[in-house]
Amino acid sequence: MQIPDFIERKTYLDRIEPFIQKDIMKILVGQRRVGKSYMLYQIMQRLSVTDPNGQQIFINKELHEFSEIRTGDHLLAHVDKHRQTGARCYLFIDELQDIDNFETALRSLQAGGGVDIFCTGSNAKLLSGELATYLSGRYIEIKVYGLSYSEFLEFHGLGPGRDSFNAYIKFGGLPYLRHLPLEDNVVFDYLRNIVDAILLKDVVARYDVRNVNFLKRLARFLADNVGNLVTARKISEYLKSQKVKVSHNLVLDYLTYLTNALLVFRAGRVDVIGKKHFEIGEKYYFEDLGIRNALGGFRATDINKMLENVVFMHLKMAGYDVKVGQIGNREIDFVCEKGGELLYVQVAYMLTDESVKEREFGNLLKIDDNYPKIVVSMDEFAGGSYQGIRHVHVEEFLLGIVEPDSVRA
Repeated sequence: MQIPDFIERKTYLDRIEPFIQKDIMKILVGQRRVGKSYMLYQIMQRLSVTDPNGQQIFINKELHEFSEIRTGDHLLAHVDKHRQTGARCYLFIDELQDIDNFETALRSLQAGGGVDIFCTGSNAKLLSGELATYLSGRYIEIKVYGLSYSEFLEFHGLGPGRDSFNAYIKFGGLPYLRHLPLEDNVVFDYLRNIVDAILLKDVVARYDVRNVNFLKRLARFLADNVGNLVTARKISEYLKSQKVKVSHNLVLDYLTYLTNALLVFRAGRVDVIGKKHFEIGEKYYFEDLGIRNALGGFRATDINKMLENVVFMHLKMAGYDVKVGQIGNREIDFVCEKGGELLYVQVAYMLTDESVKEREFGNLLKIDDNYPKIVVSMDEFAGGSYQGIRHVHVEEFLLGIVEPDSVRA
């Protein structure tokens, strides 16, 4: 097949490289349109150089020519029909979750040997259950996100600065935007179509959702409440005020569907001192800020919400498990853990006066440990430290914190 032009996302490619030509299945998981297909193209191109005699079989379930591959048996029949003898086979499957009972086919191909398997999927629960149990230790899941800020600058040929950052938090980091003018009517029309595809294909069709109107209302509610604590009761009460009656259990189910579709990420709450995890109340952040703005509308007054969202996603890209912290009656925006190490982050638009400064730094000063603590803001002269706590401008934070480290075996 003709491989389309692309900008190499070297960070992810380097994560995948050690597992190529190994008896380990590679599963790339991420929201639709974050660039998973193009990661497959990059691997295919690299293999064309390193193993020119190898055979590549590519299946894209979003293309009509592969519509007949509906089940695991169809998948096995397709591979058997096209596989060449005597050559190492590289199998690429785009949007694996659209094939029913794909687990049986992958198990068979894995057991038979001689096939190096690369797949993408748009569901967070893709590898739950039987496949994960059967292939324990024989697959690796690689999370793929939209563009980081540094990637956004590269893709759009921009340098850092206020205008570039404003474009990033307004339009988001879906890679295809590099082919479009960064204009409101163009970008948001495109993003609204992406939202519809995610909701209809990854939620409505997958979970047989009946109340599509409520699903869309819920997505908009989350867009309006980025950075706010959310409970099923709070959502139900809001809907009641809109003369819509929905049970708490249905709210919880639909929230799960949206997180499984990777439209939003859930940040649970943890007691910083006692390490207790709270069962009620969490925050939701969008994988892509452009999609959030397409859903809820872009308003400059939402800058605090957008800053929290962009910092949260950057921490996720950097491989952190991110939660919301509670210490007494004070809140820590993000308690981040990776490899047994912690990082605490507070996010503020501007430290406009001493009371705001005391709140943001004071919350972190209440934490009695030696792990790094950072306040991120848009203050023009952000920098230095306050009683040992770093104060960092948001652009410096996005460009300085380690790049995505998101592989989980």
